[in-house]
Amino acid sequence: MPFVENMVKRIQNASLLLDSSLGHCFADGLEHRDENAIYNCLRAYAAIDKTSSAEEIFRSAVVAPFIQKIISHGSTGSVNGSSGDELEQDYERIKQHIEDDCKFLLEISFTENSGLHVFSFLANSILKEVLSAIQKGKPGAFSPGRPVEFLKNYKSSLGFLDYLEGYCPSRSAVAKLREETVYIDFMKQWNTGVYFSLRFQEIAGALDSALTTTTLLRSQNSSNQEYSQSLALKQSISLMDCLRSCWRDDVLVLSCSDKFLRLFLQLLSRYSNWLSAGLNARKTGNASGNEWAISAAPNDFLYIIHDINWLVDEVCGDYLGHVLELLKSCSPEVRDLVKQGILQGGNSLKVLQPLLINSIVETLVEKSVEDLRQLKGITATYRMTNKPLPVRHSPYVSAVLRPLKAFLEAEQAATYLTKDLRKELVHGAAFEITRRYYELASDLVSVARKTESSLQKIRLGAQRRAGASSDVSDHNVSDTDKICMQLLLDIQEYGRNLASLGVDAADIPTYRSLWQCVAPSDKQNTISF
Repeated sequence: MPFVENMVKRIQNASLLLDSSLGHCFADGLEHRDENAIYNCLRAYAAIDKTSSAEEIFRSAVVAPFIQKIISHGSTGSVNGSSGDELEQDYERIKQHIEDDCKFLLEISFTENSGLHVFSFLANSILKEVLSAIQKGKPGAFSPGRPVEFLKNYKSSLGFLDYLEGYCPSRSAVAKLREETVYIDFMKQWNTGVYFSLRFQEIAGALDSALTTTTLLRSQNSSNQEYSQSLALKQSISLMDCLRSCWRDDVLVLSCSDKFLRLFLQLLSRYSNWLSAGLNARKTGNASGNEWAISAAPNDFLYIIHDINWLVDEVCGDYLGHVLELLKSCSPEVRDLVKQGILQGGNSLKVLQPLLINSIVETLVEKSVEDLRQLKGITATYRMTNKPLPVRHSPYVSAVLRPLKAFLEAEQAATYLTKDLRKELVHGAAFEITRRYYELASDLVSVARKTESSLQKIRLGAQRRAGASSDVSDHNVSDTDKICMQLLLDIQEYGRNLASLGVDAADIPTYRSLWQCVAPSDKQNTISF
């Protein structure tokens, strides 16, 4: 209808005139900082639901000029701001301008019971202009491809947001600011997921490089002075460096703390699996990717034991406290889960210690068995040679425990072997060497007795065919008796050698079995050296 159409046009014209007049009045009030004029204009904008117009006028008239001076559009630097894509100095200058040029309006808009809470100058005027300026003038600031610069800018930006939130008079005002579209868009610019991926590759890659070497490397020539005095191997130093990198101020993003915690635990698991794979390869002889373990000497495993004990103490001690302090804003339940995860990761290293001790023991035992095998020559010494009963131990006995003693007396053991660890290692080696001793000796005695029995039957058969009496007994000492006497003297000396290492041979079950195997009937139950 013409009448209605005419009224619509008149209303539109009146609205445009009102907007224009109100805009001029508001801009004039801003220019002269007329609080009454600004207050009345804002009330008018709120009444006609045109808050966005006031926010846009404030942005273009007040905020944009000083932002564009600090972050010039279309260049990699700025006129009066910082060079490159760094934002920290820019934010400091922006804060000063906000204090000088914007604070008066913010205070008016946050006046209690004024009804002006509907405005969001912080987001739609200030933050909107800042975001636009960075996108146009310093787009590289948002790039995670340069992790160091990205993190600096990200933390500076969070600090700037904290500064803006400081103008909010209440928690509800802060929550409202964080829900603004501009605020959400600003946070989306910071791709922390990509940043973490790059840090993951950097940190995990550094540990992998250290663990793919074919030999264990001593820390004496390490460039890392912080840990070279505490850790014995460069591989362990690399692990500690990587673990600390996860929680360093210049690496950690708290919003990704769950991912960094996972990486932290994965690093511990990677090191643990590297050790486990090496120990398994040493047992199977399959050196594929684990050459270091095949060529490792007992002292190398001693270095590893020292390092894992130090790492566990560090990770589960002071460093755990450091991590929990960084996460103090989290709930007690979350912090407790973090604590349990880190303690479990540390224990994954601790459980390897018995396996490492076994590797040392196995190596030392094999060296000892090489000398033990000389006892097989005892049979040739006394079989059908009419030699008298032995009166002293065999020469090989003194060499049986020599590898173990040499290991314990070396400088490495004096430096890295604790009292408890030494006791555990000595007892483990003594028990295993004695077990192998018993196996070799019992086989030798068994064969000697079977041989003697066979020869006895042959002699008895020959006597019967010759018509001699088979009741004639041989009162001479048998070859087997001589062999057993030699072995008895040998294990007595062996028992004395064990005693010099702090081990009571009588406490070893296989030593008691060995004694009963070679001792005469009247000494079966009395072990004496």
